[in-house]
Amino acid sequence: MVFIIGIVAGILTSVSMIPQLFKVIREKDVANLSPVMIGILLLGVSMWVVYGIMLEEWPIILSNGLSVLINAILFTCYFLFRKKT
Repeated sequence: MVFIIGIVAGILTSVSMIPQLFKVIREKDVANLSPVMIGILLLGVSMWVVYGIMLEEWPIILSNGLSVLINAILFTCYFLFRKKT
């Protein structure tokens, strides 16, 4: 049961940014995104991946690895779609 809760929690956390990512890609509008927040989140989930590797805990590694991927794409979109002044 603990393993299942960990998997479900990891999946929900990881996919939470997918609607935001789809919206950004569809509208090419990043005016309401905070690059600092995304950068901090990227650093945090990257550290969770390292932590998971150190513990050899695949639920931590996979769920946070997916989160790193999604947030890295979102971070990249921020720089691609921002309005330059």
